[in-house]
Formats: sequence, C-alpha cells, structure tokens
Amino acid sequence: MARKNRDPYGDLNREAEEEAPPPVPCWLCGRPTGGTIVWHHPVPKSRGGRDVVPMHPICQQTLIANFTNSELQRHGMDVEGLLLNPAVRKFVDWVANKDPDFTAPQAKKQR
Repeated sequence: MARKNRDPYGDLNREAEEEAPPPVPCWLCGRPTGGTIVWHHPVPKSRGGRDVVPMHPICQQTLIANFTNSELQRHGMDVEGLLLNPAVRKFVDWVANKDPDFTAPQAKKQR
C-alpha cells in the first residue's frame, strides 16, 4: 500500500504566504515601497545620523541630487522642510502616480 505524501504543516505554510505584510510607506513621497527598499539616513552618517527610514531608490537619488550633507543635517527628520524645496516638491508630485518599483535616471548634483 502506497503512502500519500501529506505535509502536516502545509496549511500553515499557505496561510503565511497569503498574509504578506503590508508595504512600508516611503519616507519622502508616502507611496508604498516596492521590491527594492533603500534604508536612508535622513541625517548623514558623516554628520552623526543614526536613524534610518525606508525610501524608494529614486526618492533617495532625488534627495542626494538636491541637498548637501550639511543641508540634510539641518533638516534632520523633517520631511515637510525638505518638501518646501521646489525641485523636491515637483518630483514628489510627478512620482505620486507611478508604480512603486518605478525608476528613472536622475539629474546630476548641481553645485
């Protein structure tokens, strides 16, 4: 008589796969993060920053392109202060309806 291959924990494994945790929102734009999450230091590590926040890679690239480390240190964890910059506000408004895994080339840092 042949044995049936039954996984006694099969139902538990299927439940765990079905209940994926909700995506973490991006710190800058507020959209849900996709497959790639960048853990960004709002205050740069070189300036004593220890806290990290989840971001899309494209959002992090935008911050790096528009602010120096000194400016990021001054803003700290204040997202609203960063959004007062017209270039960042324009970017966030533009990216608001894009897919969470959307990526595009960014402009070079202007000095």
